[in-house]
Amino acid sequence: MLLSKMAAEGGGKEMNEIKTQFTTREGLYKLLSHSEYSRPNRVPFNSQGSNPVRVSFVNVNDQSGNGDRLCFNVGRELYFYIYKGVRKAADLSKPIDKRIYKGTQPTCHDFNHLTATAESVSLLVGFSAGQVQLIDPIKKETSKLFNEERLIDKSRVTCVKWVPGSESLFLVAHSSGNMYLYNVEHTCGTTAPHYQLLKQGESFAVHTCKSKSTRNPLLKWTVGEGALNEFAFSPDGKFLACVSQDGFLRVFNFDSVELHGTMKSYFGGLLCVCWSPDGKYIVTGGEDDLVTVWSFVDCRVIARGHGHKSWVSVVAFDPYTTSVEESDPMEFSGSDEDFQDLHFGRDRANSTQSRLSKRNSTDSRPVSVTYRFGSVGQDTQLCLWDLTEDILFPHQPLSRARTHTNVMNATSPPAGSGGTNPGSNGNSITTPGNSVPPPLPRSNSLPHSAVSNAGSKSSVMDGAIASGVSKFATLSLHDRKERHHEKDHKRNHSMGHISSKSSDKLNLVTKTKTDPAKTLGTPLCPRMEDVPLLEPLICKKIAHERLTVLIFLEDCIVTACQEGFICTWARPGKVGLLSSQNQANSPSGTVV
Repeated sequence: MLLSKMAAEGGGKEMNEIKTQFTTREGLYKLLSHSEYSRPNRVPFNSQGSNPVRVSFVNVNDQSGNGDRLCFNVGRELYFYIYKGVRKAADLSKPIDKRIYKGTQPTCHDFNHLTATAESVSLLVGFSAGQVQLIDPIKKETSKLFNEERLIDKSRVTCVKWVPGSESLFLVAHSSGNMYLYNVEHTCGTTAPHYQLLKQGESFAVHTCKSKSTRNPLLKWTVGEGALNEFAFSPDGKFLACVSQDGFLRVFNFDSVELHGTMKSYFGGLLCVCWSPDGKYIVTGGEDDLVTVWSFVDCRVIARGHGHKSWVSVVAFDPYTTSVEESDPMEFSGSDEDFQDLHFGRDRANSTQSRLSKRNSTDSRPVSVTYRFGSVGQDTQLCLWDLTEDILFPHQPLSRARTHTNVMNATSPPAGSGGTNPGSNGNSITTPGNSVPPPLPRSNSLPHSAVSNAGSKSSVMDGAIASGVSKFATLSLHDRKERHHEKDHKRNHSMGHISSKSSDKLNLVTKTKTDPAKTLGTPLCPRMEDVPLLEPLICKKIAHERLTVLIFLEDCIVTACQEGFICTWARPGKVGLLSSQNQANSPSGTVV
């Protein structure tokens, strides 16, 4: 990104400057110009009419210490690089794999982290014309192509993810509003699939594929009205959160195909969704320019955040940063700076998780937890947010403990958006705790009348459902460890033109359009004055084009914009010592 370039209007004004660093309570985050990934020529991509740039990460456990790999799409191009992060300069002249597609564009992708090795990785790629490709960018092979003839769905693939814990199952969402469950070991058939109803509920239906032999798709989900923009599995893989163009968040039990809860946007469609590391909260963003925090346990909106000036494109939790403090006044005495120095040590980070786990123990000292999450939008701004005690527990007295920010030593990084790895191991965060937050512009207590589904839902299905699912035993979470060795090579695919509507007319569920005027003011969509309003910790313009990626890694934050630049922001204290050669490799005209 040519960071020295100013915005076309108001060039010298502070508000139009592209920021290269920002400061939070834990310290200074700094953009590393040498760690910018893009197309090898570094020419900004003309993104008009193109699909969003997405980034996927995988770690192949390379013994050299450079185990991270990243994949990103720009227009019709797909790149696969060694990711050197904050350690070394990016070498754009040597992509491991590069592909250029004709007649279609990559729209999303996801690595299978269970099967990734230094010799082989499985990467799913969704396309604007509806197909899904399974490739190995290390071996530079194309293993399989699904929905090749577009008989299953002709609409754009909006999200594709491996089912957590599985080496063969994956889920694909389309702009038609349908989702399909595939098995990489099965074929798709040469005719359009026929379906039979498996389960039906409010604004959703699930169908199985009728055929003499098992074929893809195993299941077809019809969800809501309009495009299904994104979905995300809970950290334990048991629940699925979906956001649609009709403005609804819907959360399902994935195995039992039961609807757990819903939420309606304040206005317009919902574009993005993510889970907290412990699975207790879900954050969404979309066309109302807001981020909305929803409690999974209570099935209600607990806060909204206003900081963006346009649509919110990505939301993501940061599992490595949280505020933790015990109310023992003798635990530490000294300046805040001394406390930060102590807090950022690895031993201190390890002790943070152990203290979090005390929440359900007999320890009488209160432990406070603050969740950190971020968002990026079409307004080119990055926002960071803290979800604090007065939001999580509005009816409990605030603890007197001081709040300090600590980098957690989480065991596995989350993904991003869109991408996203299957999620971090946040199980040590047993219960959101209490902390003293920064003052909020408005922090009203939530009404007790909010709908609560805290009771656990039975996962036992009736006989018809059970028999239907037993026919496709691959759905079971217990069977997700079955390995696959099939590597038969499919012919190179030629993509047809993009169709705006799916030819699949089967829709046994009655889609009811919800009147926004009737949902506003209800627990489904509380009024703005009925829930706390969050202010962002920071809100910085960091790109010239709309932002499409936000991923939190252990030592950095990764962002990307629609011009095709993938940027690395080093966390406080994580900037490595660069050699003069690395400095020389920085793109000319780039300011750090």
